[in-house]
Amino acid sequence: MNRFGSFRLNLLASWGSHAVGILIGVFLMPYVLHTLGDAQYGTWIFISSIAGYSGLLYLGFGETISRYVATYHATSDWKKLNQVVSCIFLVYFGMGTLALCIAGVLAWLAPVLFSWGDVSLLEIRLVILVLGLNVFVGLLGSVYGGVLMGIHRFDIERGIQIVTAILRLVLIVTFLNEEWGLLTIASIFLALTVIENLCQMVFAYYHVKTLSLRLTNFNSEFLKDSSRFSAYAFLSSISNQLIDCTDSIVIGIFLSPKAIVPFYIALRLSRMISTPIEYIGRIAMPKAGDLFARGEQSKLEHLITKGVGMAFLLSTAFFIGGGFFGKSVITTWIGPGYEQSHLLFLVLLVTRIVAIPSGVMRCVMFGMGQVKAPSIIYFCEAIANVLLSMLLIGPFGLMGVALGTAIPLILIESAVLLPLAFRVTQVSFSQIIRHAIGPQLPALIALLVYSFVITEVVPQAIGWFYIYAVSAGGGTVLVLTWLASNRMIKHFDFHDQSGHELKPQSL
Repeated sequence: MNRFGSFRLNLLASWGSHAVGILIGVFLMPYVLHTLGDAQYGTWIFISSIAGYSGLLYLGFGETISRYVATYHATSDWKKLNQVVSCIFLVYFGMGTLALCIAGVLAWLAPVLFSWGDVSLLEIRLVILVLGLNVFVGLLGSVYGGVLMGIHRFDIERGIQIVTAILRLVLIVTFLNEEWGLLTIASIFLALTVIENLCQMVFAYYHVKTLSLRLTNFNSEFLKDSSRFSAYAFLSSISNQLIDCTDSIVIGIFLSPKAIVPFYIALRLSRMISTPIEYIGRIAMPKAGDLFARGEQSKLEHLITKGVGMAFLLSTAFFIGGGFFGKSVITTWIGPGYEQSHLLFLVLLVTRIVAIPSGVMRCVMFGMGQVKAPSIIYFCEAIANVLLSMLLIGPFGLMGVALGTAIPLILIESAVLLPLAFRVTQVSFSQIIRHAIGPQLPALIALLVYSFVITEVVPQAIGWFYIYAVSAGGGTVLVLTWLASNRMIKHFDFHDQSGHELKPQSL
C-alpha cells in the first residue's frame, strides 16, 4: 500500500474508533449523570481532571517511542528498536511507581484538600488509589501501544479501543448505581485498562517477532539522544493537560463540583466533535517526517494543504451545525435544565476552527523535527489559558472560563504559530487560502443555507429522529457540494509561488 493509502486507512480506523466512542458516550454520559446526580458526577469529573495530570508522567516519550520505532522498524534495526522499547518501559515503570506514591499521599490528605460534600470520604480515598493504580498500568502498557502506532497499525490499536469501549458500556450499565458509584466507575476503568494493554502487548509481539523487552537492552545513550525531542514533546504534553484539565479544576475550586456539570457537557460535546478531526494532524506527523527526509517538498505541501483543508472544512461545518441545532442536541442528549451549555459549547467550538487546522501545521513541524518553537508557543498559550480563566471566572462565571480558553488560543495560534509554520514548512499563506481554505467554501456556504432554511421551515424540535434527520440532510448537502466543487477544481492545474505543480492526489 502506498504512503497516502496508508494515511487514509489509519485515518478511517481512527475515525471509526471515535465514532463508536461518540455513540457510546451519547448514551453513557446522561446515564451516569442521572444515576449519580449532579453533585457526585461533578465530583467524579473533578477527581478525573486531577488524575488527568498523570499524562505528564509520560515525559513526552509517547511521541518518542512511535517515532523511533517507525524508523528502526523501517530499517529492520531490531537491536535499536528493542533498546527504545526497553528504555522507555523502565522510565514508565519509575513514573508509574511515582504515580502510586502520589495517589497514596492524595488519598491520605483528601479530608484537608477539598470539601467533598455528601460523598463518603472512604469512597473518595479508594477512588484516588484505584485511579493511581490505573495510571501505573496504563503507563506500562502504553509502550506496546506505541509499538503498534510506530509500525502504522492504527487499525489494531483503535480496534482494541472499540472493544474496550463497548465493554465499558456493558459493565457500567450492569453494575453502576448511586451507592459507591464513583468507586464502581473507577474499578471498571482499571479492569479495562488491564485488558486493553494486555491486548496491545499480544499484538505488538505478534507483529514484531523480534520484539524483546529486557533490562539488558537498556541504553543510556538512546535516552540522551532522544532527550531533546522528548523534552519538547513533554512541554507540549504539559500544555495539553493544562488546557484540557484545568478548566474543570478551576470551576470546582472557585465555584463547586456541581457547577462543573454544565461546562463539562459543553466541553465533552466539543471534544466529541474535535477529536476525530485532530487525528488528521496526528497521522500526518510521521508522513510529514518521511516526506521531509526524502526531500519531497511538493508532496509535503500537498499533504499540508489537504490536511489543513479537511480540518477547516469539518471544524467549520460542525460549528455551523452546532449554532443552529446545538440546543436541540443538548436537550435531547442530557435533558432540560442545561441551556447555558449551548452558548458555552459554541464559544469552545469556534476556537477549534483555528486550533485544529493550526494543529495540523504543528504536527507537521513535529514530524520535520521542529519541536522547540511550537512547544514553547503552545506552553505560553496554556499558561495564558489558566491565568485568564482564573481572572474571568469571578465576573463572568462559567462563560469567563470558556473565554479564558478561547481568547489566548485564537490570538496566539493566528498571530504566532501559523506565521512560524508557514516559514518552517515553506508553505505560503496564499497557498493555504487557495488550496486549503478556498475549495471548502462552496460546501460550507451550502451547509449554512441548508441550516438556515431548515430552521425557518421546520420548527426546532427535540428528539433523536429530528437530530438524525437534520444531520443526515446537512451531511448530504455538505458532501455533495464538496464533491461537485472539487470535480470542477480538478479540471485545473495548481501551482504554488515557487512553480511546483500541485496535482490533486488521494490521501
